[in-house]
Amino acid sequence: MFERFTAKARQVVTGAQAVAVGDGEDTIRSEHLLTALYQVPDNLALMVLQGFSVRREDVAEDLERARTQGRMTPSDAEALASIGIDLDEVRRQIEEAFGPGALDRTRAAGSRGVRWPGGHIPFGKEAKKVLELALREALALGHNYIGCEHILLGMLHPETGTAGQVLRSRGLRQDAARIIVEELVRGRRAG
Repeated sequence: MFERFTAKARQVVTGAQAVAVGDGEDTIRSEHLLTALYQVPDNLALMVLQGFSVRREDVAEDLERARTQGRMTPSDAEALASIGIDLDEVRRQIEEAFGPGALDRTRAAGSRGVRWPGGHIPFGKEAKKVLELALREALALGHNYIGCEHILLGMLHPETGTAGQVLRSRGLRQDAARIIVEELVRGRRAG
């Protein structure tokens, strides 16, 4: 399947590996693909994101918030807040009682940083799903390649993890994004 990826889409995949390693993670997740998508200049996915006013800085903040809140998304945090649970306050109290970074020293956090042979780490379930759905999106659009735009469309499916949740919380919808992708591809072919 990797041979179908455009050069820029390959940069996203290899960039996701670098992001995950830099974060000390033991698997590549959907949010690593999203972060890497923003690192590849002049790709169609960025045009779609710009069209929906989904700024890199805002997404980075949402992803960091989800990471520090135990992989919770903004909608999860809002749901807890609606029943009176403030995650920032919970973290503050834990760190006050057990010291700064106490949640990072838990058994669950301790599994991070596992290194695989050659520095490569595997794709997690949700990231694999994004790439599988990117292929399906490309085929559905009649494209014989997988580009950054298809990776973005793959992220917008349900069950693709934090990246999709963050994008949907920012107002990005799959059907509308697909229409924009079709128009952009048609415009590039015509130009």
